[in-house]
Formats: sequence, C-alpha cells, structure tokens
Amino acid sequence: MGGLVVTGTPRTPLDLLGTLAGYSVATVHEAQGRRGLLASAITPIQSGMRVAGSAVTATVTPGDNTTIAVAVEQCQEGDLLIITPTAPCDMGYFGDLLATSLKARGVRGLVIDAGVRDVADLQTMGFPVWSRHVCAEGTTKGNLGDVNVPISIAGQIVHPGDAVLADDDGVVIVSRARVAEVLVTAQEREAKEELSRARYLAGETALDVNNMRPMIEAAGIRYVDYRMWQEGRTS
Repeated sequence: MGGLVVTGTPRTPLDLLGTLAGYSVATVHEAQGRRGLLASAITPIQSGMRVAGSAVTATVTPGDNTTIAVAVEQCQEGDLLIITPTAPCDMGYFGDLLATSLKARGVRGLVIDAGVRDVADLQTMGFPVWSRHVCAEGTTKGNLGDVNVPISIAGQIVHPGDAVLADDDGVVIVSRARVAEVLVTAQEREAKEELSRARYLAGETALDVNNMRPMIEAAGIRYVDYRMWQEGRTS
C-alpha cells in the first residue's frame, strides 16, 4: 500500500556534494570498493553533464506518475530525484513540465528506472536525466507510491539523503555516512592515476605501470617466435 511521505529527511551537505562533483562516476565507484553503481541500462539522455545531489527517493506505480508530483514538493536546493516503479514499466513518466518544476526548486537532476519523454525539450532546458527508457507514451494519475523511503533501483539500495553522482558513464550511489571517507579515497586514486599517466606518456605499458608481469607469468603466459609458431612449436 502506497501513500507514505517521509518529511524532514537528512541530506548530504552541499559542500561535500560540490567536492564529489569534481570526480567521475568511474573514480568514485572504484574509490568505494567497486560499489554503488546502478545497472548500465540507466543511461543519460544528454552528454557532457556531471551532477552530484542528495537523493530524494520515490516509488511510482506502473503507468502512473502521481507520486512524482508529490515528490517534487519534498525537493529542495541540491537534491537529485530518484524514481523507481513498483513493477517494470517503460512508459514516459517524466517530461519538460515536471523538469521545469524541479529546476525551479534547485533540483540538480533525475534518475528514473523507467521512461521519460520530451527529450529534446529536456536537453534544451539543460535538465539532466538518466533513465532506462525513452518513450512518448504518457502515464495516468490516481495511484500513489511512497516518497523518501529506502528504494531498490537498478541493482542498488538508495536511502533518502544518500549522495548521487551521475555523468556520461552512469550513476553511482554513495551512502551519506561515507561521503567524506570516499572523497579522501577518490583524491588518492586520482593522484595515483596522474603518476601512472606520466609513465604511460613516457612510453611504459600497463604491464609495468600496474606490475602485471608476475601475474601473467603465474597465469602461464608464453612468448613464441613467429617462425617457431608457424612450425607448430609453441612450447
């Protein structure tokens, strides 16, 4: 039974969100132990955008977007709306009018495990969206889901107030309690990658930069001269 709206939920601080937005989804995913990444079916409808926001979560019933309007009222500056249907549905739950309402409240984007429409308008107005489908078929109204409760979306559990980072590579969730810790690890990872990049530019390969030679030797790699290989001598 839907209709529950939890108010006054805690949020990830805006300063931490600002710092988080300085890193890529790939970096943050690795920095927190390869966790929190939504399934690859959730893709951006635009390119070149990266946003970090505090999750406002909502469930919607199949083919009904009533709860999105309810969730909009709970959103504020720095939030990112995360929506999942209670059963799979590819209909266009969200378009430019709802985006206009969210943008006016300072919401930084939308992640939805369903369909969106009015894509050209959304792109023109610069409202970032990550969705599973694009579909012109609209929804009806009258049935309620829940707002600001823990939800399961695209293989991850999201709690209200968790940090959400999204870019061209996808979407990653960071637990609100771990954001500061993950930021430290992300910074360390980027510093390490800069050192590796310098070695690649100097002509080294991943075998040495990543110390892979002992690993491939243990796995049984063999190098055979071309003429020997033609003669069938591979050992």
